[in-house]
Amino acid sequence: MISPERLKYLREKYAEAAGGDVFDPKFGRVAAAQFQGGDRRKWPFSGVPTLLNSPYLPGVRNADDVHGVDIALVGVPMDLGVTNRSGARFGPRALRTVERIGPYEHVLDCTPFADASIADIGDVPMQSRFDLAQCHQDIEQFYTGLADRGIRPLSVGGDHSITASILKALGRERPVGLIHIDAHCDTAGPYENTKFQHGGPFRLAVLQGSLDPTRTIQIGIRGGAEYLWEFSHESGMVVVHAEKVAAMGIPALIQMAREAVGDGPTYLSFDIDSIDPGFAPGTGTPEVGGLTPREVLEFLRGLKGLDFVGGDVVEVAPQYDTTTNTAQIGAQVLFTILCLMVQSPRPEGTRTPAQF
Repeated sequence: MISPERLKYLREKYAEAAGGDVFDPKFGRVAAAQFQGGDRRKWPFSGVPTLLNSPYLPGVRNADDVHGVDIALVGVPMDLGVTNRSGARFGPRALRTVERIGPYEHVLDCTPFADASIADIGDVPMQSRFDLAQCHQDIEQFYTGLADRGIRPLSVGGDHSITASILKALGRERPVGLIHIDAHCDTAGPYENTKFQHGGPFRLAVLQGSLDPTRTIQIGIRGGAEYLWEFSHESGMVVVHAEKVAAMGIPALIQMAREAVGDGPTYLSFDIDSIDPGFAPGTGTPEVGGLTPREVLEFLRGLKGLDFVGGDVVEVAPQYDTTTNTAQIGAQVLFTILCLMVQSPRPEGTRTPAQF
């Protein structure tokens, strides 16, 4: 039972305190960035929705329009590369409507918007909704501009084919490593006269010289298309099938991933179909027997301190997502990747102070 002295202390400290009065120095810093006027903060359901409720930079057509940003949140609403159900073009819009993600990640002890300059810069401007190859040319050009200005991208697709062209921009001077969470290895070859399809972005990235397969790990792999992914093994990628994850445990998986990518520049690509469709049905290629959201978040939090130069969340197709659970999981993973990027080691003088 609480003592009279303790109750007296709590009453004196908290009875007249507003909701925004937080006395712990660490938590007070988070609260100070959220509350204005004691207990007033932005309503989560009001205003123009943005990715992770971040500040919005309107009118961005290329990297020259982006100023004072360290990490750019980017939508890539393109799903011309799907092999089954379409709809991931609506993924960025679905994640923008998710409220109440962040502002604090308690395991990583990270308040990203207080520690870096981050903005939603809108969607990649593309010239044709019908021309897959032209869309990829537009994606590569847009991300090349960001890379040239030292802006690290965190993207929302769109189908997984987009990652090949993002990697082509980010890995021009030095191939990057990859932590890839997915139901599928996505290392198949061209189909039906096109190299841009969501079953093959990582083979394409290796062959174009932007991805180092010896610094690549693929996690959560399962389903009936195993026969298409010999390139993963032939090129030296580490492949961890979904059924192995529970047996080995998340700490061992974290250690394996850290050893695979080392301390070099690394990209993190998360396909929502890595999650079991019982949790996340809103995707074009669901595969039963997948990871749980808790497993994914625990794994991601164990990657703190790696050198992340970019990341993406792809394949959210909200029309198959009647509960919005898929978008909710995608947004939470996006926030966790953002925290990892904020906490990545950066060369002195390259971090932009928070300005928004």
